[in-house]
Amino acid sequence: MINTQHLIIEATSSPTLLISSVAILLLTYPLLTLTYNLLLHPLRHIPGPLLNRASPLPWAIRHALGTSAFHTQRLHARYGAVVRIAPNHLSFTSPRAWRDIYGSLPRDGSYTSVWPEVPKSKTFTSATDDQEESVIQAGFHEHARLRRALAPGFTDAALRVQERVFRGYVERLVGKIGEKCGGGGEDGVEGAVMDVEKWYNWTTFDIAGDLVFGRAFGCLEKEEYHPWIAFLMGTLTAAAAMVSIIYLGGRWLVRILFKTVGQKSILALREMTEEMVSHRLAMEKGRDDLFEGLVKHREEWNISFEKFSSNGLVLTLGGSETIATTLCGATYLLLENPETMKRLSQEVRGAFNNADEITVKALSQLPYLTAAINETLRMYPPVTSDLIRVIPPEGKNIAGHYVTGGTYVEIQQWSINHSPDNWVDPWTFNPNRFLLEDDKAREAGNIMEACQPFSWGPRNCLGRNLAYAELRLILARIIFDFDMKLAGDSGDWIGRQKTFPLWARVPLNVHFTPVKRG
Repeated sequence: MINTQHLIIEATSSPTLLISSVAILLLTYPLLTLTYNLLLHPLRHIPGPLLNRASPLPWAIRHALGTSAFHTQRLHARYGAVVRIAPNHLSFTSPRAWRDIYGSLPRDGSYTSVWPEVPKSKTFTSATDDQEESVIQAGFHEHARLRRALAPGFTDAALRVQERVFRGYVERLVGKIGEKCGGGGEDGVEGAVMDVEKWYNWTTFDIAGDLVFGRAFGCLEKEEYHPWIAFLMGTLTAAAAMVSIIYLGGRWLVRILFKTVGQKSILALREMTEEMVSHRLAMEKGRDDLFEGLVKHREEWNISFEKFSSNGLVLTLGGSETIATTLCGATYLLLENPETMKRLSQEVRGAFNNADEITVKALSQLPYLTAAINETLRMYPPVTSDLIRVIPPEGKNIAGHYVTGGTYVEIQQWSINHSPDNWVDPWTFNPNRFLLEDDKAREAGNIMEACQPFSWGPRNCLGRNLAYAELRLILARIIFDFDMKLAGDSGDWIGRQKTFPLWARVPLNVHFTPVKRG
């Protein structure tokens, strides 16, 4: 009989034998893991590249480099509507997957999970364990409570009040562009060249600052980013790298990085956020802004200052960055397609005699304007990927595929919006496809429900109506007042960007010339 204890003692007393044993384990474990992932894993029947099926490393590297969404789209083009982009991670482009992944689970007893939804994973929502949860990260029931509290700030009644706020900033934007143009448009003098990527972002951040914290960031006035915004924008690549590290099992390393390298920056961000939150909480109640619903429940729910801060940050970023992205995308795509731009200009300029007539309600009656915005959201979605959920323990059917518990699943907007299974000529900017009724569009080869820029289900974006109002108003005012031409250095603007998964936008230089009237 082998004396196990004796062998252990002998191994630990011999450094050479111990080192050899550890080396063998270090070499054997990855090999066994790769073998399992390729040959024995429950998802082995789902197609995908060999390296992606074998290891999470390829996905993590591409995610950190900002190229993952583009690579996944190419994989769907090769393998079909479901792709295994990592050993335990699936991407879908079937429109049915919106309901299966992001909808509520049925209450007819067919699922035994305690979760009323396919939940999010902290791998992608929380970098640290002590992070105060916002409406984005909160579990199902807490999310529902926070959403109900915030909802009054996004009603039609609130929007009518808020319109006066953001109309003022739109006027300021138009005025600034007019000042830069100088004598442009007169006697053949060419208008100004401006980087609209910055100007759109300054405008939407000023609007969001007013609607959340009760004051603008002063971006338009100073023609520069507020330090708080500059810091947030600078964290995109770092945040993607952190997610990749956690994805590979390195949450412990992220904790160390936060406590060492990132500690000073985090404290600075918290100080700036807390100052703005304090300013908002000190204001009189009764504001019809995006934060009032949460403020009303402050004492009843004993809401912590940190929770106010985390939700304020999310509301500001979500209500500015994504809108600025869409405005940039619309401007670029319209200028790249002159006939489309001509038709939209005729609609906008033909509908109004002066700028005072341009209101949110009036703009909602312009079908081609809405179609152009929708086509922009399809072609250049503000969030390309990372709407990731984790399947409950008992598993679930997703778009006709049984997926085992613990699997990461998602629809990547970039992939589903450019799938030839869902769209005719998916790489062509064609607002006309959004002018058709759903059944007519389907007959033409366009599955309209595939495009869900505000996500789907109980966690879809609360700010949909506000976003459309801002997009219509800013885009229409620019088109009403100025002729535009893309500068020569802004070609292939989308192709030169990366996504983390928010776009790391590059400058978008445009010639502006005031429109001559009367």
